Amino acid sequence: MSGGGMWELRRDEITGWWSATVVDREFQPERFSEARLSGARGATCGNCEQGEASAISRRMLRQGAFHSVGTRTDAAAGESGFMTLSDVDRAGSWSTLIAPRGEHGELDEVPTPLVTDFLAAIREQIRAGRELGSTAYIQFVRNAAAQAGAMTDHLCFEAYDLPQVPHRLAEEIGGAARLSIRAGGCAFCHMVQDEVASGRRLIHRDPYGAVIAPFASRSAFETWIVPNNHAADFGDVDTATLRGFAETLQAAVKALRAIGMPPYNLLLHTAPLRERVDLTYHWHWELHPRLRPIGGLELASGVPVVPIAPEEAAAELRRALT
Repeated sequence: MSGGGMWELRRDEITGWWSATVVDREFQPERFSEARLSGARGATCGNCEQGEASAISRRMLRQGAFHSVGTRTDAAAGESGFMTLSDVDRAGSWSTLIAPRGEHGELDEVPTPLVTDFLAAIREQIRAGRELGSTAYIQFVRNAAAQAGAMTDHLCFEAYDLPQVPHRLAEEIGGAARLSIRAGGCAFCHMVQDEVASGRRLIHRDPYGAVIAPFASRSAFETWIVPNNHAADFGDVDTATLRGFAETLQAAVKALRAIGMPPYNLLLHTAPLRERVDLTYHWHWELHPRLRPIGGLELASGVPVVPIAPEEAAAELRRALT
């Protein structure tokens, strides 16, 4: 069926957010043929120049990178009733974790110990932030290619030290807690059990984690990489688990080769630094390929439109792992 356009509204059970999934259109690879990772780079690489020869290093890009503005207050407000940049102090930072010099391969191409080193560096930065107690959340992301926001093709992870818990994460934490009260146990653990039993949206499973196309995907070929063992805080993960989960993460990225390895964003969702949500939350990574621009309906309604059903997406992605 080449046409189509019948949308199925799907609700994320944890957050309560909706997405519109096209369910009557077969997968058409040519529709995404222009979205590919670019191997081009400049003659010089700043990360290679400043990185270490054989180890992960951290490069600070900006201290005081964030302002909390736009909140209506009674004090220190301008004529508009909103705070301005001059009314508040800067907070947080923006840094990047850099692979050793000359490392421009993708996550599924590099040796697993290097991925483990990245995960260990992320864990240690979370632990340090938790001990310092001066920030709310550290958001780690991997941006692959310019279309996903990358300024270099050097293998790296961005770290944003945020003075507030991101809205998306707060929705997940609250929704998971409500489901835990209603149904008992961790919502993410239940989800993994259900997806493994069904197999329809399961892409990969190993002793350390599962790669799943979520039922209410927000982007085409979106996947979640969820650890098997329940834990809310990535900062609490032991080294043995990091080593095993590094392979799970590589499998999730390798699956994208079934659709030509498009640009993507890889995002860590973990517990806030100042909150304990051990029983109800479950850390995980989300992988969002960047295959198409945002449409007008999405901007107008706030409802993501996904042009391929996650069940079909999972079947396509499994091809790269068989």
